[in-house]
Amino acid sequence: MYRVSETTIYVMSKDNPPAMTVRSGDIIVFETRNCFNNQITDGTEPIEGMDWEQVNPATGPVFIEGAQVNDTLKIRILDIEIAPWGIMAAIPGAGVLGGKVTTSQVKRIPIVDGMAIFSPDIKVSCSPMIGVIGVAPKGEGVPCGVPDVHGGNMDNNRIKQGATLYLPVFHEGALLAMGDVHAAMGDGEIMVTGIEISGEITVKVEVMEQVTITNPRLEDANYCYTIASHEDLETAIGIATEEMTQIVMAQLGLSFNEAGMLLSAAGDLQICQVVDPKRTVRFAMPKSILPSMF
Repeated sequence: MYRVSETTIYVMSKDNPPAMTVRSGDIIVFETRNCFNNQITDGTEPIEGMDWEQVNPATGPVFIEGAQVNDTLKIRILDIEIAPWGIMAAIPGAGVLGGKVTTSQVKRIPIVDGMAIFSPDIKVSCSPMIGVIGVAPKGEGVPCGVPDVHGGNMDNNRIKQGATLYLPVFHEGALLAMGDVHAAMGDGEIMVTGIEISGEITVKVEVMEQVTITNPRLEDANYCYTIASHEDLETAIGIATEEMTQIVMAQLGLSFNEAGMLLSAAGDLQICQVVDPKRTVRFAMPKSILPSMF
């Protein structure tokens, strides 16, 4: 088992030197800081005083031997451990409700026995997830706060323990990095933050040689997902839906029309987040109908 902790990046890029090198099949523990790079600790610090160049840090990157251009990187999420407290924020102008937020607020949220203590009377069940996870993109570097075909800040709350994420490989070694753990986050992440928290992510990486995908894919015990990000929400919806249609056609031997009908009958179009520079959506198909995407 390998552990990476001290090396963090703010841009996913082919030019980032690897923090370590591992082989396909290895298990890695990523120690991650919260999305504010631990600049906020007790909830009393003014958010205006933060260095916004240090948000959404990702731990890594890790070079995976054998990963080549046009391969697919398979990432099994074995465990996510979280710190004993998290942070949320309301920021004027940020998020779906940001236009009506007049004063910034930072809230420190204790984590006790798997519950986030929002207030003495309100508790939220923790469901730890990974907000930022990706590989080096094909061209220029992409800030860790931006999602795209390489992964990045997808803020997909299905990327959690027990799930398997598939990412396209654009450069030798893939250069995998991750961070931005949330103790809990609802679909949409409407106030820009989930319960932002430091953590430790344990993953197993495997190279799927000569298997090429164009966008991230995900599966868990019950569903297969396509994932798409775009500045325009409708465009992201179209990409995720059409990709799932093509997968269903290939795996189940259906025509385009029939595959579309099946998606309409049994699939679910879901929003991951609508607050980043690019919006992210996923399309879910139950494994009882679509056992595998490959």
